[in-house]
Amino acid sequence: MSTTSAEIKPGKASLLYDPKIRGYAYQFVLLAVVGFLIWSAASNAIENLRAQKIASGFGFWHNASGFDINQKLIPYDASTGTYGRAFWVGLLNTLLVASIGIVLSTFLGFFVGVARLSSNWIVSKIAMIYVEVIRNIPLLLQLFFWYNAVLKPLPNPRQSIILPAGALLNNRGLYIPDPQFGPGGSLIIWAFLIGLVATFIFRSWARKQQAATGKQYPIGLVALGLIVVLPTLVYFATGRPITFVYPELAGFNLRGGIQIFPEFVALLIGLTTYTAGFIAEVVRAGILAVSKGQTEAAHALGLRAGPTLKLVVIPQAMRVIIPPLTSNYLNLTKNSSLAVAIGYPDLVQVFTGTVLNQTGQAVEVVAITMAVYLTISLVTSLFMNIYNKRMALVER
Repeated sequence: MSTTSAEIKPGKASLLYDPKIRGYAYQFVLLAVVGFLIWSAASNAIENLRAQKIASGFGFWHNASGFDINQKLIPYDASTGTYGRAFWVGLLNTLLVASIGIVLSTFLGFFVGVARLSSNWIVSKIAMIYVEVIRNIPLLLQLFFWYNAVLKPLPNPRQSIILPAGALLNNRGLYIPDPQFGPGGSLIIWAFLIGLVATFIFRSWARKQQAATGKQYPIGLVALGLIVVLPTLVYFATGRPITFVYPELAGFNLRGGIQIFPEFVALLIGLTTYTAGFIAEVVRAGILAVSKGQTEAAHALGLRAGPTLKLVVIPQAMRVIIPPLTSNYLNLTKNSSLAVAIGYPDLVQVFTGTVLNQTGQAVEVVAITMAVYLTISLVTSLFMNIYNKRMALVER
């Protein structure tokens, strides 16, 4: 049968009904609206600053600060220090408590999370009570508890509590011996760093050998020898070049040693215990996500409970644990800004508090602080995403 009618070609679709074009148009409109809002907010802020005769800009950065900071990891003096220097002091204090808190809360959280699944009824119930109590009390109240109820009632310096290794504890903080490095002392530090690198290399090699041949190597003993024994041998070989200055009572205060302030201790304990409660639940959920058949198969091969958990269950559970673990790390870093409540000189207390009040540069100071926390969060997420990609299950 022949076709006499002409073939009808579909007409060109209207740009208005093209989903791709509509998507670009919507994004353009959204960007325009966001840009207009930002421009309006900036213009309004500039007009308000001019009306109040407040100078804008970052010229205050190099002005003398005139205030002291009790805890500082870099040299800073109240008479010569600038607002820019105060910013770096506060930032380093924030990074210090956040980095230590992340490490401690990870260990504590994993321990409590595994304990919640323990076959021992007492251990599992104690872990459950810890998680439920810690997670349901606001962090700010916990900081007040550790600072006002635990650390402040400690005795004054004259009645300091004597701890092992010459350390002293009182209501002004923890005083530990201050190491002084003589000639050759740097060799001990280098030996320690070399031991760390060598331990990491050996650990990677041992894991590859175990995956290829099934043979296990004593990673723990090798790490102990490289990180502890090697620097100790170098210490004695170089004539013991490290001496210690011990804290001692001088009048109504202590002199000598390194002072760890109670504000830092209270903040660190609060952040660690609070975040560990959430990490514990993440770890418990990750372990429960692993099929019980994996555990039964490991037991069938003769593995005991400990090696099964370490070599079979935890590596598989990490694929579930890492994403929410990243969120807990970010929350810990941001929660460190509550340090202002107990007087710890972090970035918020020093820069957004004292510097802002003295200079009146609210827009600039707040913008810098927000950019810093955003950068810290993005960097933390980047490293955790890289680690998560390494732990992800690769299909063959």
